[in-house]
Amino acid sequence: MRTREKSRSFPLLFLLAALVIIADQLSKWLVMSRFGLHEIKTVVPGFFNLTYLHNRGAAFGLLANADPAWQPWFFIGIACGALVFIGFAFRQYRDRSVLYLYAFALIAGGAAGNLIDRVRYGSVVDFLDFYVARYHWPAFNVADSAIVVGVGIFLLASLLDRDGAEGKSA
Repeated sequence: MRTREKSRSFPLLFLLAALVIIADQLSKWLVMSRFGLHEIKTVVPGFFNLTYLHNRGAAFGLLANADPAWQPWFFIGIACGALVFIGFAFRQYRDRSVLYLYAFALIAGGAAGNLIDRVRYGSVVDFLDFYVARYHWPAFNVADSAIVVGVGIFLLASLLDRDGAEGKSA
């Protein structure tokens, strides 16, 4: 990637991440302003509900029952560390494919969106509830979706990256 293109990639990374943060925070605000905590509204019977939950744990509620004295600080630290790592990883991968830019922007925006919740509320607001019969996928939000899609794009880019590390070392 040329120097001029490299200089444009950082603003694009921040713009895409900012769009994820705005979509995430706006959607959470809409749910919080229109739902009572734990309220459920069926959207597609037998498949999809909107609900309003606070998840004190990590993905799928992991560590949700951990000691509340250290739990919020632990997750805030993990999110901050992830954002720093994404910055360094982006510098390493940005010359290889534009897909990495999209992947890191989505992951960073999602991590930042959930970090904002942890700082503001001590937990993450979740509201998307997919299920089949009695089997529910754990509730999630726009930030979680962005992280999952970002990781998927990263994996796809890695599979398509034929020059990868071998090309760099040659």
